[in-house]
This record gives sequence, C-alpha cells and structure tokens, in this order.
Amino acid sequence: MLSCTEAWCRCLTLRASGWPAVVGRGKSPRALSIPGCSLSSVLWFWALWACGLGSGLTSTVAEAGPPHVVLIAIDDLNDWIGPLGGHPLAHTPNIDRLARRGTVFANAHCQAPLCNPSRSSLLTGLRPGSTGIYGLAPSFRTLPALARHPTLLQSLRQAGYRTELGGKIFHQAPVPQERDAEVDLWGPGFGPGKQPAAKLIPPTPMGNHPAMDWGPFPHADADKGDYQLATWACERLKLRSADRPLLLAAGFFLPHVPCHAPPAWFARLPTDDTLLPPAATLVRGELPRFGWYLHWNLPEPRLKWLREHDQWRNLCRSYLACTTFVDAQIGRLLDAIDEQGLTDNTLVVLFSDHGFHLGEKQISGKNTLWERSTRVPLILAGPGVAAGAVCQRPVELLDVYPTLCDLCGAPAPAGLEGVSLRPWLVDANARRARPAITTHNRGNHAVRSERWRLIAYADGSEELYDHASDPHETRNLAGLPDYAKVRAEHRRWLPPINLPPAPGSAHRVLTYDPETDLATWEGTAVSRESPIPE
Repeated sequence: MLSCTEAWCRCLTLRASGWPAVVGRGKSPRALSIPGCSLSSVLWFWALWACGLGSGLTSTVAEAGPPHVVLIAIDDLNDWIGPLGGHPLAHTPNIDRLARRGTVFANAHCQAPLCNPSRSSLLTGLRPGSTGIYGLAPSFRTLPALARHPTLLQSLRQAGYRTELGGKIFHQAPVPQERDAEVDLWGPGFGPGKQPAAKLIPPTPMGNHPAMDWGPFPHADADKGDYQLATWACERLKLRSADRPLLLAAGFFLPHVPCHAPPAWFARLPTDDTLLPPAATLVRGELPRFGWYLHWNLPEPRLKWLREHDQWRNLCRSYLACTTFVDAQIGRLLDAIDEQGLTDNTLVVLFSDHGFHLGEKQISGKNTLWERSTRVPLILAGPGVAAGAVCQRPVELLDVYPTLCDLCGAPAPAGLEGVSLRPWLVDANARRARPAITTHNRGNHAVRSERWRLIAYADGSEELYDHASDPHETRNLAGLPDYAKVRAEHRRWLPPINLPPAPGSAHRVLTYDPETDLATWEGTAVSRESPIPE
C-alpha cells in the first residue's frame, strides 16, 4: 500500500506523463467520465484509492480535495536566514521549521533584482525581457499584451481555487474596480505600519529619501503592518470555504526599508562588528564600469556613507531584527495552519522577491547582478514535497507558476517561461541542466549555474565567478583565456528576447546606446567620464 504522499506524487507523475491507462479496468483517468468531476478530483480519487481510503470515498474526497496553497512573499529578504546560513546572527526559527518540513532551494534566484519586474515575472510567468518591465513602473496590466494575460492567481482560480490576497504580492495594486478580476478577495494593503515622528538616522545622500531609515523606536508589535497582515491571514484560514480549495497569498513588507521594529526585537543582537558582512564580501575590485550604471544614482546609501556616519552596524542590526520580526509573523501563520488541521493538505511556498546588499560590493540595496542581489529564499512544504531536503540545483522564481499549476492540477497557460520544480521536490538531487537567469534593465543578464556566475552587460563587458572557490565573487575570471569555454557555455543561455522598456517605464530604468556608447539613467546621460555618484 502506498503512503498518501507517495500516492499524490504518483498521481502527479501520471498527469505529467500523459495519463497512462492504469486506473479502472485499463482506462486512463482522462477516459473516466464522471459528471461534475474535474481532473483535479480524478487525481485525488486515485490518490485516495491508492492510500486504501476507498471506503467512504465521497465524503473523504469532499473533505480532502486538492491541496490548499499558502503563498508567503517577503520583501527584500536575502540569505540572512537559518536555512541558507547567510549570517551567524540570523534568528528565524519559524522559517527554519518550515524548511524542516519541506525542500529548501539553496540556489534560487529572482528574475530581476527590483520589486516590480521581479513580482511581475513571478505572477505572469514571463521574463523581464519578454515584457519590457524593468523599472518600478509601469504595472504590467497597463500593457496591451498583458492586459488579459492570466496570472498565477487567476490560473488557480480558474481551476476551482478561491483566491485571497493581502499585503504585497503585486508591486502596484490594480485600481479597486479591477481587483475582482484578479482574485476573489483583495485584503489589506502593505506598508511598515507606525513610523517615528522623524527619521532616526542622518540625512542620506541622493535625495534623503524618507524610506532610508532604520533602528528601534517605541511602538507595539500590533502597530506594524506585517503583524496586522498576519492577523488577517490567520483569520482567513479560519473562515475558509468548505467546498473550494484556498489559495491564500500574504506579502510581508519587512525587512524592506524603513527597517523599524519595537526595541524588544533588537535586544538579542549585539552592537559590535559581528553584525557586519565578512570583509571578503566588500571587495569590488577591477570590474567593468557598466556594473555601476545598474545602480547609478539611488537613495540607498553607499558603504562609504554608512561608515562615515556610523550607520553600518545599525543598518545590519536593524535588518536582522526586522527579519526576526517577520519570521515571528510567519510563525503565527504556520501555527494557524496547524491549528486548523490543514498541515497535511496545504502547500506552503515561501519566497523573497530579490536579495539585498548591506555593504557588500561597497553598496546597500539591490539593483545588481551579483549573488547578494539575485539569490533568494525559496522553500516549499506540503503534500508531494520531500521533507528536510536541500536542493543545490539553480532554480528561478519563474518556476513557481508552473510548479503550483502542476502540484494543484491546474492547466498551465501556454508560453510560461519557467519549468515545474516537481522533479526536485521529489528528489532534490535530480539533474538539472538549465541555469537561473536574472535580468536588470535591457540587455544586462546574470546566468547562474551550479558552479558559475556569468554577468553579461549591455555594452559587451562581462564578469565570471567560480563559486566553488570564490563564493564572495571577488575574482573576475572573464578576461582569462582558460575560461573562454565556460563563458561560451553560459552565454548560450542568455535570453533571446530583450524588449525595450515598456511604455510608461520609470524609476531605476537604464538604457544603453551602443552607437554612442552612452548610457541613460532615469533620463540623464551617463558617459565613461561621468563621476560615480556617492
């Protein structure tokens, strides 16, 4: 007799391989004609039969059904969490326990190191170069080619799921009258919650942006937007429909700046240099100048400013404290899943939209094609997922859309550019030749394989790093003849489609004209002689 998990995996294997005739006197499930019974229900019929649950089948199917899905998005979270080991002071006990229940993708990467293009890619299943969305604007729904493109949420809704969303899943929420077309229930928005009366840090360069702030100040946990989101999400689990599977998407704001939290969340952290990234990560070295263009003039301060104003330790400490705070809210959501008896029938997917520099490569923020900016947490747990597994194969957030369609029995739209992660959820060591690709503005890409990272900039300059011997990416091998074959092998994966920025593109948008060798950053020309902003 198969275990329930084995049966569910066998069902998914049958579905993916074309439904061979193994059920019901030589007839395939596709051939079974059951009035009012969806393909997803047929899958569960077979899984329950294989588990030996044939008696009382009708009521069991109604109670079990396809798995619920809880989608947890976290803004700006890099690998400073327990399962990825990015910082020795990281304290994330709830993400840790989710990892023990499921599979950690330790080499997962975003499609863009910026909120809007990354989230647009995950929701649409398309690369930034295929949509032209590179900046913080526009919303993908404003583009004629994507106005009716089915999102991940809509595809599961079409397959019978009730879809509910709270917090930051979309970067730009549709206008209220259009939200019903996206999900069944649009819940609370996102944000930091209560803020101090004035900034806690000195004025920052390049505009003194109000979000550039961090540190503790007196307020309650319940004042935070992420606490309120978790409260809403827990309540939605309790109020779930009995006749439809639920997809609940909760997008947490922290540790995005401003990194504020109540003082208690800072108490366990020191104030000394143990907070700082390793010295090796600070090395920028002799790199192509074009790398600066990707984060040319940004509100996130450079390491030089952080040091001069004694803010480097404060920023790292605040980031760690806010990460632990968000982890606690995720713990409340996981507790609610357990308390509702949904653990064995709920797929939990946790991810971040991109990484974040905290002094590495001399900067803070994102907007780079290095490991610190592209590597993200990605953890799946639930039915059909191996527990306690760690996958080192390169994967992409682009893969989340086809993966959930696969695991939930939902038809995947044609043209998705990711692939289902199901083979690696069953066997974390399964072979994968395909690398992970990150794009930041038109023509700039990183190709991350299991061992190597190739960065190809729009002006033709390149970087190449060997992660087997140089995990902090301190030695650029691109100019060495011995590595020409490695570069060529990775170049063949560069995306063939590189659309120009979509109409309405704005904020952190970079273009390059090879005829004049001029870059344009947010409408301002940048030449080879332009001084690097500090």
